Order: sequence, then C-alpha cells, then structure tokens
Amino acid sequence: MREALRGLTTRGRSFLAAAMAAALSAFILGEKDLLRVAILLAALPLLAAAYVGRSRYKLACTRSLEPGRAPVGSSARVILRLQNMSRLPTGTLLLEDRLPYALGSRPRVVLERLGAHMASSVAYTVRADVRGRYPVGPLVIRLTDPFGLCELTRSFPSVDSLTVIPQVVALPAVRLAGEYAGTGDSRARSVAVHGEDDAATREYRRGDDLRRVHWRSTARTGELMVRREEQPWESRATVVLDTRLYAHQGEGPTASFEWAVSAAASIAVHLRQAGYKLRLVTGTGIDLDAIEAGGEGTVLDTLADVKLTQTGDISTLVDSVRRRSDGGLVIGLFGSLTVAEAEVLTGLRSNGATCIGLPINSSTWVNLTPADRQEADRQHAATSLALVRSGWRSLPVAHGDSLAALWPAAARGSQGFAYRAAMAETVAGM
Repeated sequence: MREALRGLTTRGRSFLAAAMAAALSAFILGEKDLLRVAILLAALPLLAAAYVGRSRYKLACTRSLEPGRAPVGSSARVILRLQNMSRLPTGTLLLEDRLPYALGSRPRVVLERLGAHMASSVAYTVRADVRGRYPVGPLVIRLTDPFGLCELTRSFPSVDSLTVIPQVVALPAVRLAGEYAGTGDSRARSVAVHGEDDAATREYRRGDDLRRVHWRSTARTGELMVRREEQPWESRATVVLDTRLYAHQGEGPTASFEWAVSAAASIAVHLRQAGYKLRLVTGTGIDLDAIEAGGEGTVLDTLADVKLTQTGDISTLVDSVRRRSDGGLVIGLFGSLTVAEAEVLTGLRSNGATCIGLPINSSTWVNLTPADRQEADRQHAATSLALVRSGWRSLPVAHGDSLAALWPAAARGSQGFAYRAAMAETVAGM
C-alpha cells in the first residue's frame, strides 16, 4: 500500500489536498455536509491506490526485432507481444521501451484492456544513422486506475540487441587476376611444375587406377606410389582495414573512416558471395576468418563494432597480415599514407599475393585553403605512385567517390606505363 500511495499522480495528490482543506473548513465552520465532501475526496485517491496496488497482473512479454541486423540509415521494426497470464483482466497499460539516444526517443504505446489469458501485440520503428550495437529495452509498464489518480511502474528485465551494420554497396562482377591460392593436394600442382615429382605422389590405396602409378617414385621409395588427383584451387582474399585515428578526417557517419568501413563490408560481402575464402584484418587487432567465424554475417557484425585507435602503425598492420599470409588477394583500405608508409606495404606482396590498395585522401573530407589543398593532393598523388612502384594496384579515393565506380579498375591487372607516367607528371607538376 505504501508503494501505491507513493505512486499517486498530481491529480490524486490534489484530491487529497482538497479533502484536507474541506475537512479543516468543516471543523471550523461546523458544516457536516462539507465533512462528507472531504471524506469523498479523500476516499477516491485512496481507493484508486488500493486498486492499483493490489493488482497482481501476471504478464509475459516477448520482443522481436525485424531485422535484428540493419544497415546504417535503414529502419528496424520492434514488435512487443504481451500476454495476460492471470484470470483477471487488466486495465489500460502504458508501455515504454527504453532506447539509447542514437535510436531516437523512447516510444510510448497505449495498450487497451487485456482479458484473461489474452495476448496483444504492438510495434514501433527505430532508425540508426551510426553503426554499432544498441540495447533495446527493458520494457516499462505503467499501471493506472480509470481516473488517473494513481500510477505504478513495472519493468521486464529482458533486453535485446539491435546491430547496425555498415552500408553494403553492390559491386559489379569483375574478374580479379591473382586470386587463386593452392590448398591441400592442389599444392602439389605448383611443386610438380618445378620438377619435384615425389611431392605430387602418395601411397597406393586399394581401388586406385593402376594407370596412375608413378613408377619412378615407386622405384625410389620401394612402395607403390600413385599420382595425386588435382583438386580445384580455392580463391582467397584478405581485406585489410586501416584504423589509425590520425589517418582519417571528418566526423560522424560522413567521416572518411566510415567510408572505409562501408567499403570493407561491401568488398567482403561481394567476395564471399563470389566464393572466396575471406579473411578480415584490422589495425585494432582483429584477425577474422569468415568461414571459421560463421560467414559474412559475422564479418558485418565485427565491422559494426570496429573503432579508430590512437595507437598502431602501418608496420604493425603489415605484421598482422603476414602472420598468417597464404597468398591470394590482399585488398587494403588505407587512410592518409606517407610515401615511406606506402613503401612499407611492399611487405604484403610476399608469397605471390596480388595487392589492391584503396588509399583514401582523407584531406578531401575537410575544408582546406587552396595552398593546403594543393599540398595535400600532391602528397596523395606521391603516395599512390609509391604504391604502384611497390607492385600494388592503386585505386585513389577522394570524398564523394563511389566504390561501385572504382571497383572495375581493380580488375585491370598491371596499371601500365601510361598510368605510371601520368602519375609521375602529376607529381612533377605540383
């Protein structure tokens, strides 16, 4: 009952104040009728508090998110389903789901009377323009009497999570040269080309075709040896994301880093759908194998959480990639680079890897004076040229560029002497 009295609304407290004033006036003036009015005024909020306080509703709540993983800038639908588990009908319920500021204001929904063992559903929409993981809930229910004199709050402990992933852009299908890397028995193919036939054989197994017997290896080992079956090579790709704070410019969802994260997500999804074995490496220490982790959904969830870091450098990022490098494609999304840092990236071309770099001119995300703009463009051109000289395919990125428009250039293989000459002229003319 004490809790119910503390839940009296402004209207209920006003009734009690009026009752006290009427009772005091009745004693001073000796008016019995006024005392009856005072008793009536006091009885209404007290009865309302007793009614609300003794209501023992048994409510079950379930929450579903459609979808549970939403891209930046899109909407998600939250569906609340409440069921009255008791035999007593409920009064009008005011529902309020707690949300973080990034998802908007807290939704308030009025749910009409629920009969015994009845259920009802309500829904609302949220929208997020910043990627991340956001808690949805807990749900707060406000119980009130028909006159609005008393209000109590009940809450459910359950909290769900909405994952806002980077925007994924559809990329055109192009053939990327150099993406194949051997695995398993297929590695024997590259060894056999160099003349080491023993590495391309294995012991004879019952049922093997005798026409596949390799007699030279059999004579050398003293056991029956057969040639291994060639297996198709798999396509492998490593997406590298630069997370250095000082290498990116801009704020909020339009920053250069957000462009890089969205590009990493788009490339990862595109390559996974094309059948690539994908690996994601970031400057924050993330080293994720898409197949082992559960597919592209896990990659997107990881990119939803990735943040800029004040520590780390390009050499650390190169070491992280090379720690488990197995050839194939290396696609790097880098913030502003110096010529020296671009030369360090040469270390990623080991083991026959084909490297495609998207150096971002993050200075184009901020306003600069004409002189500073000319100097920034000159440094970015020099960096792109240094990447090309290091054996990379360089796809320079500026503010407003579309990844879908840049992507076909990744399939051109060697960028040619004309491109190098043009870059050299650009640098020399600045």
